[in-house]
Amino acid sequence: MAILPIRLYPDPVLLTEAREVTDINGELQRFIDNMAATMYHAPGLGLAANQVGDLRRVIVFDVAQRDGSPELKVMLNPRIVACEGEIIHNEGCLSLPDCSAEVRRHRKICVAGFDREGKPMEIEAEDLLAVVLQHEIDHLNGKLFIDRLSRLKRMLFIKKLKKQAAAK
Repeated sequence: MAILPIRLYPDPVLLTEAREVTDINGELQRFIDNMAATMYHAPGLGLAANQVGDLRRVIVFDVAQRDGSPELKVMLNPRIVACEGEIIHNEGCLSLPDCSAEVRRHRKICVAGFDREGKPMEIEAEDLLAVVLQHEIDHLNGKLFIDRLSRLKRMLFIKKLKKQAAAK
């Protein structure tokens, strides 16, 4: 498995909506394995395909690893089909290093999609898992967590990120 380079803001691929997966083959399976290796190496709780420069609707995630018992999950073409409640969670992002902010999300969600073999699946999630899924699905829709902040906070983050990029 290969560790893929993670795209950093303001890479345009992060702001581009991903397209549905229609072809499940060996190349996709290798890509998913590489995404998982990249997520664990980073380390992160989730990763969307466009964060590694691929515009297919693929996410990998694992919130159980925080408890020391990794349980990789893969979802193709995920979509939120139901939601309720509200939670404010401090979020970070592998594509926005050294940045975090409190983001308002749905507390409970139901996500439908397909597993890595193309079988339909549905996940009912709450709290941290719900936040991670919403964050990764946002990526597939070309949105970043900073897009959910107030205009002032977003501008401060963008200024900070530009300063970081200029220093490199």
